[in-house]
Amino acid sequence: MKSRMWTCITALMLLSALAIPVQLAAQNALGLKYTVLYTFTGGTDGAVPMLGTLIQDENGNLYGTTSVAGDLSACANGSSTGCGVVFKVDPKGNETVLYPFTGGADGGQPFGGLVGDEEGNLYGTTHFGTGSSPSGTVFKVDPAPKETTLYGFTGGTDGNTPYAGPIRDKEGNLYGTTIAGGNLSSCGGQGCGVVFKVDPTNHETVLYAFTGPDGKGPIGVLLLDDEGNLYGTTQYGGPSNAGVVFKVDPTNHETVLYPFFGRADGGQPVAGLIRDEAGNLYGTASSGGTSSAGVVFKVDPTGKETVLYAFTGGADGSTPEGGLVRDPQGNLYGTTFFGGNPNGPCGGFCGVVFKLSPTGKETVLYGFNGEADGANPGAGLLRDNHGDLYGTTQYGGDLDSTQGYCGIGCGVVFKISVCSTARCQSD
Repeated sequence: MKSRMWTCITALMLLSALAIPVQLAAQNALGLKYTVLYTFTGGTDGAVPMLGTLIQDENGNLYGTTSVAGDLSACANGSSTGCGVVFKVDPKGNETVLYPFTGGADGGQPFGGLVGDEEGNLYGTTHFGTGSSPSGTVFKVDPAPKETTLYGFTGGTDGNTPYAGPIRDKEGNLYGTTIAGGNLSSCGGQGCGVVFKVDPTNHETVLYAFTGPDGKGPIGVLLLDDEGNLYGTTQYGGPSNAGVVFKVDPTNHETVLYPFFGRADGGQPVAGLIRDEAGNLYGTASSGGTSSAGVVFKVDPTGKETVLYAFTGGADGSTPEGGLVRDPQGNLYGTTFFGGNPNGPCGGFCGVVFKLSPTGKETVLYGFNGEADGANPGAGLLRDNHGDLYGTTQYGGDLDSTQGYCGIGCGVVFKISVCSTARCQSD
């Protein structure tokens, strides 16, 4: 079987529904071209991609999840909504549903992203399924494509309700988090969440169970270093209940590297972290900052936090929920869920794609209009070897969709590329 190389780069109209890429902003002042690669319709193709960053194989195909739609006979809530899908979008903008969830033993509503292996298998998590109170699953979709539930959470001490997708080590172990479960004497008897491992035999081990002061409600994807340490964030917990940056070492000992206070330092981090060669961690906090609109932060190996940029809530963006990606020059790229373009259907609440230089200068690479171009990116970005950026929006796109859960559109898959020539602009 041909192997694939995966790159992990942590809430439209008829033309796009027909899977024809739509160029919506031929070239902006920065020489960038914004393209909608695919527009979700809210039918069997899926709708509302949530927190998962896209991944890409060596042929340029993109893979991700949507939280609803797909099998419209499943997961009915007032009206049939579907339980979400695993999808592929090829370089020409053609979408293929690899698996539609049914809400049974396979789970439903994948909120997070995917990770792939050398054989072309995809691994992810679902928000609910198998247990008594959402609970959730860890799954695999093989190239057939066939779905296998690797582990079903019970909602008890093993964890309850994963939001983020898993990461995978070279031995084939999967690591992830759940927002609840674990130590059931904490967080009102619901548990504050866990860090878990699922080994190649599908045995689950709780590596660490949060209790509240050490963190509560981990939502972002984990980061694994060469020494086997896991790094992540919790949305709540810590001394101010504003979240923490944590490390779990190979002996399963947890260390709070930085507790947020919800003030100028930021608060409520939703996304995972990235790490540079010097061991500095970078991430986003969805609230706090000088304007209470969120921040981009760095935590050094000594636990010192530095706010690299505080969003104002205006044209520069507000409420970053996705993770960051870093280029060789040290520039950081990410998204904000709100803020941005004051025009359009959502009037300054559609979000942006931004770049942050090593000196802390923020540049808005694209501000969403909330129309055919999409709105409200909740996930981070994928950056390929050419410097092109790929992402998803939760809403916008097909504004004519009759699916009630789509709000203003069901979301899009987009690309931002360097486009400095006339020929590029006319393509």
